[in-house]
Amino acid sequence: MSKTLTEIAQQLKDATKKVQLIYAFNGVGKTRLSREFKELISPKTDSEEAQQSELAQKKILYYSAFTEDLFYWDNDLALDAEPKLKIQSNAFTKWVLEEQGQDQNITANFQRYTNEKLTPHFSSDFSEVTFSFERGNEEQESNVKISKGEESNLIWSIFNSLIDQMISELNISDAADRSTDVFNNLEFVFIDDPVSSLDDNHLIQLAVDLAQLIKSNKSQVRFIITTHNPLFYNVLYNELNSDDKTYKKKHFEKYRLEKLEDGTHQLATHSNDSPFSYHLYLKSELEKAIESGQLSKYHFNFLRNILEKTSTFLGYKKWGDLLPKTDDGRPNPYEARIINISSHSKHAGEEVADLTEDDKRVLRYLVNEINTMYRFQQTES
Repeated sequence: MSKTLTEIAQQLKDATKKVQLIYAFNGVGKTRLSREFKELISPKTDSEEAQQSELAQKKILYYSAFTEDLFYWDNDLALDAEPKLKIQSNAFTKWVLEEQGQDQNITANFQRYTNEKLTPHFSSDFSEVTFSFERGNEEQESNVKISKGEESNLIWSIFNSLIDQMISELNISDAADRSTDVFNNLEFVFIDDPVSSLDDNHLIQLAVDLAQLIKSNKSQVRFIITTHNPLFYNVLYNELNSDDKTYKKKHFEKYRLEKLEDGTHQLATHSNDSPFSYHLYLKSELEKAIESGQLSKYHFNFLRNILEKTSTFLGYKKWGDLLPKTDDGRPNPYEARIINISSHSKHAGEEVADLTEDDKRVLRYLVNEINTMYRFQQTES
């Protein structure tokens, strides 16, 4: 059924699920939907304008491209100024940085998704951030201008610290026992695509961390997450669905947002595990990595994911049954073992290691053999 984005926002508000996950291609209207939802939950009026900076007045925490607009660069190259990321005064950075002193947690999260040697330095009044890079030889490169993706990761790390604190407080059932009452009015957290410019390995880690954080929420606050990234969508879905089927049935729903020819939209519920042929997407990414020579450990996890989905479709009990056979008709134990070892962590996101040339050779061989054996349509370059 076609609806306006306002009607879809109302549908999301009326739903009883604690987590709603939405996939949509870029340009469909995810960010506009988030704005419609925010306006529905907390419309801004003249009488409330003065209260907008106060966290305790808010019914919704909101992360989107508009959140990133609160941060901007001051780098007057003509005057040879040191590049600084300026922070506009706002409710959530004021709480996290000034009132709670979460800068160390923010730094730890930021380095987790970027580089452990890249360090943010907040000014004493938390109005700006500079960055340094540790060279590994006891030398430090100061006043580094970070990339747009790294900037997005810093902003997400600040917001992540906020919702982590929120969940910890609201999980205390008796409001009188909480250390603060600023979250007591919260009803929703809306997260719109927190994954811009992340490489796949860190993207997987962020999705796993976010799912664990959401599942720890025992309060009545509800989460809505939108994304255009299929890997992020599927890892987040699998994490929310993996351990407790009851959680999925009672608390979790997933959708695909589509834009129709007449300009209206449709929010379709998905009954299967994926909104699209995700294994084909992974295969395409794997083949691109092989062609470029940029193979990493997590690509074995891609291969295992492809084998798992294909074995289910073809009716095999084990994904290892799809591997090329040796002369005695059995899968090569070395090939099965290297896939297992290289994807031993749940999403191959806990550690990153370079592959040996032998590892790369095995990976290229397996992808070629599986394409040939099961007649996958080859991706056009």
